[in-house]
Amino acid sequence: NQGESGPSHESMQAVFDLQAFRPVVNLSNPTVTNISFTLYAVLGVYWHHEFLVWDPDKCDGVSRISLPVNKLWTPDIIIYEVDDDVSQACPYVYINHTGHIRWDRMLRLVSACNLEIFSFPFDVQNCTFTFGSYMHTRDVRVSPALTFEEMSGNSKRYLEASGEWELVDILGETSILQFGIDEWDIITFWVVIKRRPVLYVVNLLIPSSFLMLIDILSFYLPPHSVDRASFKMTLILGYTVFLLIMNDLLPSTANGTPIIIYFSVCLALMVISLLETVVITNVLHNNSMKHLEVPRWVRVVVLQHVANLICYRWQEEELQQICQHLSELRAYLTSMQKENELQEQWCHVGYVLDFLLFRIYLLLISCYALVIISMWCIW
Repeated sequence: NQGESGPSHESMQAVFDLQAFRPVVNLSNPTVTNISFTLYAVLGVYWHHEFLVWDPDKCDGVSRISLPVNKLWTPDIIIYEVDDDVSQACPYVYINHTGHIRWDRMLRLVSACNLEIFSFPFDVQNCTFTFGSYMHTRDVRVSPALTFEEMSGNSKRYLEASGEWELVDILGETSILQFGIDEWDIITFWVVIKRRPVLYVVNLLIPSSFLMLIDILSFYLPPHSVDRASFKMTLILGYTVFLLIMNDLLPSTANGTPIIIYFSVCLALMVISLLETVVITNVLHNNSMKHLEVPRWVRVVVLQHVANLICYRWQEEELQQICQHLSELRAYLTSMQKENELQEQWCHVGYVLDFLLFRIYLLLISCYALVIISMWCIW
């Protein structure tokens, strides 16, 4: 109360005795509560106390004091989406000589926010925070203390280059929640945050790309060597371990399936690549070593049409040209020539099929990469 001697101990005690009552002279007047929200765990609450007004000139120039918050009436402003509140208590409030009270609360909350991780790790999340009074209806009016643009600017300064998330913007609106004849003022904030993808790009995307690149380059190993098959099996084993590690890095509680989880398709492509190597190895080693004759349809389809399609050319052996022109040596060279021709034909069949399957595999990898990149860009 304003008096000639200023806010004395007795006058303060009289105010403290009214702690249970809303600080208005006329109970029909609502208490206007202003809210300032900063995403760096700061909630500013402002309201007017009609019983705490004094003249600074009559109080030695004192225009601002701090009092224990448990001695005053405080608005019951809550956040509807909070699951767990582990905030430290702020025991004091600042009171201006005009009766305006400022209460800065340091919040540490666990809020419920549905994650949409379809474009992970390049995802953008939109979390909602709704502020309002729990018990009071028309007698406590809630309004923003600053513009939403100012709150967004303050939050960006506090959150600059900290943590996994980058603050994009804070949007908000005021509305009235009606239930029967009662109505509550609420302020809704939409916090738009973007994940910093560097960690996941370095630990997930780049290793996966390297493994796929090595698998593609493994086609340049000699197809008649069994080292290619063992090399591809090692790659598949390494990629399987990579997928297990990636599963631990992905968010466990979210809606939908991220695009990056479809990288398991790469594992299937690597298995197909291994099967192709097994087929080529069988053609080169099994059939050629048994000196089996290459079927006519295989020679026509593979050695003529497919070979021309993929621009595969080979030089005929000089021995074969000599045998075609020197009939007098045919009887002597028949057995040797037959084995060499069969082995050479099977080798060419294997080479042609290997080149063909390599180009098909490279086409599948390219199409898959384009689809993944376009989905990320469109999202």
